[in-house]
Amino acid sequence: MFRLVMSNIEDLRKFYARLMAANAASSDPRLEEVFAEVPREAFLGPGPWTIVAGNSKVTTPSADPAHIYQNVLVALDADKGINNGEPFLHAQWIGKLTPKPGEAVTHIGAGTGYYSAVLARLVSPGGTVTAFELDGRLAELARKNLEAYGNATVVHGDAVTTPLPPSDIVYVNAGVVAPPAPWLKALRPGGRMIFPWRPAERIPLAVLVTRTEKGFACDPFMRSWFIPCVGASTTNAAANIPTREQAALTRSIWLTSDKAPDRTATAIFGDVWFSSKNLRAKAGK
Repeated sequence: MFRLVMSNIEDLRKFYARLMAANAASSDPRLEEVFAEVPREAFLGPGPWTIVAGNSKVTTPSADPAHIYQNVLVALDADKGINNGEPFLHAQWIGKLTPKPGEAVTHIGAGTGYYSAVLARLVSPGGTVTAFELDGRLAELARKNLEAYGNATVVHGDAVTTPLPPSDIVYVNAGVVAPPAPWLKALRPGGRMIFPWRPAERIPLAVLVTRTEKGFACDPFMRSWFIPCVGASTTNAAANIPTREQAALTRSIWLTSDKAPDRTATAIFGDVWFSSKNLRAKAGK
């Protein structure tokens, strides 16, 4: 009987991983392998679990892990609105970032560490993950959960005020009106960042940023919603907030210390501004 249960869980994980890889449309076969390898239930605490379904919550009928190997949001702190994240979304984001062995990842808003573990496996061997979590209880859980992942380190602290390590990938799981300038500066040449851009309540976008020789190229590629990032989710009176159309047309991000906002500006937030200029356009275009 024990073998039958274990075999069933393994099959469930493999099918779940296949779904994640298919949704991500990634060319990296390791994505499916890693989602099958990292046990999601190990990062959720003991079941039964609370599943977030729209504005409602549903409790799983038992602690059988089969209930969480689906594209469901599992609450980590229901009172604060913190959940484990939608697997389809994270698989798509991680696939878009194309983590490679040897790369350094900074994960902002790590929760209990599930997606930090996925990233840690994808950058092995030789890579590292620095996982920031502001909530003390979640950070401690993440630290324990990631003990088996020797290349992952948890930082209980504020990623907005704490310097980030030089990073090939910055993976942000909290909504910001603009990425703080130090986050952009932490990206190495060729480095990538994904963050939930929330310059206004009506504009929830996921944005991929790539550091190129010309600057920070950006691609708003899908809708997304995350809880606000403490210290980076409010605007002041001087901010130039974009319309939905302007946000969707954004193609680059600039530091005002490098370039003053010009007529291509779609949004301006202090020392960071967004532009419709396409850095990847061919010369003469």
